[in-house]
Formats: sequence, C-alpha cells, structure tokens
Amino acid sequence: MPNVIRKAVITAAGMGTRFLPATKSVQKEMLPLLDRPMIHYVVEEAVMCGIRDITVVTNAGKNSMQDYFSPSPALEKALSKKPELLEQVRAISKMAEFHFVQQTEQLGFGHAVLMAKDSIGNEPFALLLPDDIIDAEIPALKQLLNVYGKLGGSIVAVQRVPMERISAYGVIKPKKLSDKTYRVMSMTEKPSADKAPSDLGIVGRYILSPEVFRKLQVKQTGALGEIPLTDAINTLISQESVYACELTGTRFDVGNPLGLLKASVAFALKDKNISGEFREYIKSLLSKPKD
Repeated sequence: MPNVIRKAVITAAGMGTRFLPATKSVQKEMLPLLDRPMIHYVVEEAVMCGIRDITVVTNAGKNSMQDYFSPSPALEKALSKKPELLEQVRAISKMAEFHFVQQTEQLGFGHAVLMAKDSIGNEPFALLLPDDIIDAEIPALKQLLNVYGKLGGSIVAVQRVPMERISAYGVIKPKKLSDKTYRVMSMTEKPSADKAPSDLGIVGRYILSPEVFRKLQVKQTGALGEIPLTDAINTLISQESVYACELTGTRFDVGNPLGLLKASVAFALKDKNISGEFREYIKSLLSKPKD
C-alpha cells in the first residue's frame, strides 16, 4: 500500500432539498460561493495537497458538475480575445484527472462512498464533503495528511461542537495522544447531548483505509434504510487504528442557505478585489435606521 495519499473521493450525490427550488435543476454543489461553485473549493483543497486523481460521486440526471470540470471548446473560442478569462476557464479542467460515478439509489453517505470503490482500488484515500468549506491557513486535508504521515491508519477530522448542537454530528470517543490528535475508541452517530461521548464532532474530511469498502459492502443499514459510514468505521476500529485530527480554521456549513450566505460574506470580505466596496456596503446597511 502506498505511504502517500494519491486519490480523493468527493461525495456530491445528495438531493439538496434545503436549497429547493434552486436545486430542482442545479446540483447543490454547483451553487456559487462568490465566483466559483462550492465544489471547486474542495477540489482545489485536494489539489493543493498533491492529489490529482479525484472521483466525484454524483446523482443521476444532473451533469453540471461533469460539464464544469470538462473542457468547453465553445466557451474557449468565445474567450479567445480575453486571455485572462480563457486561462481561468482552461485551468479548471486541468486541475486534476476526474472520474464521475453515479449513486443510483439514495442509500446514504456510506453507500455514496462505496460507489467509488472501483476508482480507488486497494489503497488509502481522502474523502471530502463539499458541504464543509474550511478556511484555514493550513488546508484542512493537509492537517489530516500531516497526522497520517506520522501515524498512518484512518483519520477523521473533528471540531469542538456546542453540546446543544451535538445531536447533528457523528461524535468520537477520544483518547488524547497529543495536541489536537486523538485515537478514536468509538464513534456515535447523532447522539443526544446526555449520551455524547465527547464534544468532538466529525466534519467533512477523512483519510480512509480501503478496508472501509469491505465494511460498507456488508450493507448493515441504519434506521432509515441507509448505509452509514460511521458504522463501517466503527467496525474498522476493531481491526485497524483510527485517529482524529482536531482541525484549526473556520468551518462553514454551506449545505444550508444561511451557512452559504455566511461563507459568501466572509470570503467577500477577504477578496482584495471587492472587499473594500463590499465592506462599505455592509456598513451602509447596518447604519440604516430600523423600521
């Protein structure tokens, strides 16, 4: 097995119901965060970490993601006299080698990961969720890769979560190894606050052993008839080491309208091309008298 991570999986097969009616025809992951779709940010993160082989798990009937990461001859021809824009457009399809597979049944997160098995083969891989955009000085996936370089094994990303929101997360039972690094003793999916093993909730970055595919193939379904990834990793813990990396950085849950709006504002305020004018606009809104 290689001692570096060469491949990544991005799961983008959800129905995007929290963004209806927009997602009736547009995949949620293609909704814009400033001038790029949200999925672009996680692809860019993987590429910055040296990963150039990326499998995107999508759903049937919506091909906008595949179109986005493929060459566009007609658009490139139209931009022939605008070299800067032309280079931006061409660079997208050159970011990585992309593979697209479809999750034909909505059987949950674990099932979506399983759809990437043939593309990944028998080697460890990174898993990224576009719903989690993490603004960090060291990319979130790089933080996991640093732990992987020292310890190997499978690794999940975690952050501290207020107990009143813990029931929305998978939660680890940790054994602290060093600052922000833990051995995972077990994982609990969406526990109530009184039953949560810690306040360390799992967020959308993983490095996983290929053995997880065999655990997922057992098809032990959860309460909703779905195949949970958490259960597969819990089974993996009894055979292999699983660690957790507590991320540094600001995480935006862009899987809901408010989270995407917050991320858009934060990123706009950091964009040197528009931050000044945008900041003044926000100030003008806040200075208006309330009705």
